Amino acid sequence: MTPVLRTLSRVGVTLAAVALAAAGIFWMWHHYEVEPWTRDGRVRADVVRVAPDVSGLVTDVLVDDNQGVERGQPLFKVDPPRYRLGVAEAEAALASARATLAQARREAERNNALGDLVSREEREQGEARVLTAAAGLRRAETALDVARLDLERTVVRASVNGIVTNLQLRPGDYVTAGAQALALVDTDSLRVEGYFEEDKLPRIHVGDRVTVRLMGEEETLTGRVESIAAGIADQDRGASPNLLPAVNPTFAWVRLPQRIPVRVALDEVPDHINLIPGRTATVAIIEEQNKEGRQRQGEGAPR
Repeated sequence: MTPVLRTLSRVGVTLAAVALAAAGIFWMWHHYEVEPWTRDGRVRADVVRVAPDVSGLVTDVLVDDNQGVERGQPLFKVDPPRYRLGVAEAEAALASARATLAQARREAERNNALGDLVSREEREQGEARVLTAAAGLRRAETALDVARLDLERTVVRASVNGIVTNLQLRPGDYVTAGAQALALVDTDSLRVEGYFEEDKLPRIHVGDRVTVRLMGEEETLTGRVESIAAGIADQDRGASPNLLPAVNPTFAWVRLPQRIPVRVALDEVPDHINLIPGRTATVAIIEEQNKEGRQRQGEGAPR
């Protein structure tokens, strides 16, 4: 090979290597800076704070930790004997109120039958006693309804389909009405949220198809963008004593883009994959498929 050919071949190899390197650098820049994907994703679910509506001792805990439950399934019981006694007491009070009203009505009817033999004032007092006794009867009926409702709510039931988590409730514990007794993960609300950089939002649309890869899983899940967060907290702005905005006066030279939550509804998930809230996920938007779908929708739209 002549020196000229050797020189040309070296130049050609060098140019090819430079071109491949440039293509690689462009691909990496496009993949990391332009394409809408993120490793900052999480499996999320709503957590129901289960609290009793009545106070008392826990007599029975009917579930185990990490047990799946269905809506309406009993979780634990709060001192039913005490509230049964409350119902009995309310029933006795109702019977007494009925007897009082009946007696007041008989006296009022007798006074009215006697006519002028009974003073007008006494007749008015008899009618007032009837009205008072009727109001007492209504109060007793309401008290009985409340007592029965309290008895019914001594059995605390699951309000959603879910999984009991971090169960620490034991028989003999005292629980207070309105205070959280256990946590229930709502399995019907399981989803993935990807936290995308704000400069990638123009390439993300509601309804876009996505792929989801959970850390530790080899299988790729699919889903669609369900919604994009309406707002995030402004870390550089706070409150001031005079109600004017307190804005951070410093500004970093390197400004990182904000992360915006994008909610993803998953398609069918295989049984062997555990969607545990808090698991890390990689979320990627399938741009080509979404672009073709939007084009088809545009072509099918009425002109």
